[in-house]
Amino acid sequence: MSNDENRGSHDLRMPDDDEVFAVVTNMLGANRVTVRCADGNERTARIPGRMQKRIWIREDDVVLVEPWDWQDEKGDITWRYEKSEADQLRDEGRIR
Repeated sequence: MSNDENRGSHDLRMPDDDEVFAVVTNMLGANRVTVRCADGNERTARIPGRMQKRIWIREDDVVLVEPWDWQDEKGDITWRYEKSEADQLRDEGRIR
């Protein structure tokens, strides 16, 4: 394994085929947030019940969003990155 493979994003959760990186831009209440996705879309994302009391999401957090098949302007948050992980993603150029 090379040095680049030893360190880097191998320990970070990367998006699946149906997920995109996003940054939380606004808290809407009722377990909903506005996110700016890496694909250029702004979506209303839902914080699912399994995350509500365990993971606190705030503005400027980096998250993974799974857009809805039937309504592309909405989606579900599937993951939140810690600040250090978000900084690593920015350093690697994966998010702005």
